Amino acid sequence: MTPGPLSPGTAPRRRPLGVFAASAAVVLGLSGCTLFSPDGADAPVTGVETADPAAIGEVAGDLRGFYTQEVRWEDCEESFSCATIEVPLDYSDPGRSSIELSAIRSDATGEAQGTVLVNPGGPGGSGVNIVKDSLDYVTSERLREDYDIVGFDPRGVNRSSAVECYTDAEQDEARQESYPPGAPEEEILALMTADAQEYADLCAERTGELLGFVDTESAARDMDILRALVSDPKLNFLGFSYGTQLGATYADLFPERVGRLVLDGAVDPSLSNENITLGQAGGFERAVRAYVAACQQGADCPYTGSVDDGVRQIQDLFAAVERQPLTAEDGRLVPISTFVQGFILPLYDNGNWPTLTQAVTAALAGDPTSMLYLADLGAERRPDGTYASNSTAAFLAVTCLDYPMTSDPAQMRADEQELVAASPTFGRFLAYGGITCAPWKYPPVLGPAPLQAAGADPIVVIGTTGDPATPYEWSTALAGQLESGVHVTWQGEGHTAYGRSNDCVLDLVDSYFIDGTVPADGTRC
Repeated sequence: MTPGPLSPGTAPRRRPLGVFAASAAVVLGLSGCTLFSPDGADAPVTGVETADPAAIGEVAGDLRGFYTQEVRWEDCEESFSCATIEVPLDYSDPGRSSIELSAIRSDATGEAQGTVLVNPGGPGGSGVNIVKDSLDYVTSERLREDYDIVGFDPRGVNRSSAVECYTDAEQDEARQESYPPGAPEEEILALMTADAQEYADLCAERTGELLGFVDTESAARDMDILRALVSDPKLNFLGFSYGTQLGATYADLFPERVGRLVLDGAVDPSLSNENITLGQAGGFERAVRAYVAACQQGADCPYTGSVDDGVRQIQDLFAAVERQPLTAEDGRLVPISTFVQGFILPLYDNGNWPTLTQAVTAALAGDPTSMLYLADLGAERRPDGTYASNSTAAFLAVTCLDYPMTSDPAQMRADEQELVAASPTFGRFLAYGGITCAPWKYPPVLGPAPLQAAGADPIVVIGTTGDPATPYEWSTALAGQLESGVHVTWQGEGHTAYGRSNDCVLDLVDSYFIDGTVPADGTRC
């Protein structure tokens, strides 16, 4: 039986940096089920705008044309305006070629004092989707009264100039594949390497040179063009999860242009890919234990005995699916990689734990349909077999450019042991990340490094104590790195805080954006 939809806006705002395991990437993404379809050429133009010269600031001459371009905002989706914006493909050679960014705007219901740019995470998350589908969830009524809210699809993502890898049919096929259980390690590694090579080749062939320019620093530079084009002298930004890395990168590049930045569910930019994955392994292990404990306090919980017993029962279920993939009602095969993706999705929000319990109960009876439904939400697959975005491909493309990774088999085996120690439940399924990016056509252009944003105005960093995807300690690390970082704690479960926590967080974020009131460093909600 297919469960009801997750509560609005509670899809994950960041994917764990997992990779190929079992048969396909254990990569978790934002879910979105609504197709965006503005009327295109027939949509009425609500305004042609250019940047206020005072907002542009000092920019290099070969970039000035991007900062002064005309932007045509057209009515879309009944109550929004949409626009396409040009940015350089390559900031080291801006005149060589340009790409397009898709943006959406919700006008302030009162007198606007500026614009707040929103990013939902990922990498690969659609800012257009989050504004269009979940605006009431990610922003308060008070914030929407005082600010225009703008979402955009970063370079490589969805409606912007996008990374292209699998077709919908190919993605469906990949999500149903599994490696032979019990096969020798060398055979599994060879199969994983071949799959990664095939995927990398397809991405390079179908995307072209854009694939080498979807790194986070380039996306942050795009945000400065967006800032100028909405005529804000400083950037106001609300970033969730990976969006915190995007926002912190912007602040480090343009500290003098930092307005009011809120970074919620923070990523520690000084961590390697391997340490990020290790941190998430521990975070999801803590989350599954909290979930089992809560389940056992209620009725109709499938987990018997102690919390340890319940977690072992989940591990036993995973082992059974790994030995023998299940078949859903629609005939699709559900291997362990897809099953784990479905299981992890509701752990992002404790309000969705009952939905997970329903899916596990059905799976224990041999029916994985509900778990596949959850995995489809994470992959943004619609019931008709099409995918609402390219979030999985974009995630991998950005990650492979942002992070150097080891692909040495001995080191990956050692990393796997650490992952399993941190998470007996999920660790195995987050291992061997280096295999994914090793055959990528374009090598990494960035790497882990602390971000200081010296001279920036105060930047609010929020951490949730029970956050599985961006563990709490990452928020304290980022706030400590930023010269003007102000740390706020929400004592709760799930990923991120603003929009899903309590009035304490809501009020202090709104007061910061609207009145400029900076919360006290160390505030706990």
